[in-house]
Amino acid sequence: MNRPIKRSFPEDKGFILGILNNSKETLDELYRTYFPVILQFVLSNNGDEDDAKDIFQESVIVLYNKVKSGNFELSSKLKTFLYSVARRLWLKRLTHQSRNTSNISDFEEIIPVENDIEMHEERDIQFKKMEQALHQIGEPCKTILEDFYMNGRSMQEICERFGYTNADNAKNQKYKCLQRLKKLFFQGTNQIEYEK
Repeated sequence: MNRPIKRSFPEDKGFILGILNNSKETLDELYRTYFPVILQFVLSNNGDEDDAKDIFQESVIVLYNKVKSGNFELSSKLKTFLYSVARRLWLKRLTHQSRNTSNISDFEEIIPVENDIEMHEERDIQFKKMEQALHQIGEPCKTILEDFYMNGRSMQEICERFGYTNADNAKNQKYKCLQRLKKLFFQGTNQIEYEK
């Protein structure tokens, strides 16, 4: 009797079947879907994009070999599996290169892998909601907030750019814009909750 894949997810089964069938499209889709998470992890831990590509390639090879062995049992999301393998490979490489530490166990289980991925996903969702709110807020608020928070312009520069009588008036406008942005952001959050 075949044991089913534990906690299986439809898209994960598709990837595994694609690997079993040596599908190039599956490998391309794996790269598009999961490489960004690995890239972010490696970049955040003293690596560059080439390092991330190497680590991702090695992780896919580990997955490929496990699937081809015939007794692979997926006990988590495929994303979690690949992230976990990539994380272990990268930490081993860091240890080997003695960039940061002499002992891989210094890094082990700092954050459980599931929590780490969920944190990245949640942050991505929050950024998207903020981006939507910024698009809805309209002018001049959008430009004032972008100038101040993203482009590092001073209140004096913003005052001159928008023709406010003084920096305090520009600061008041920025405050009002922030309040509107906050309101739009939380309305968007509630709307997303209702759509679930």
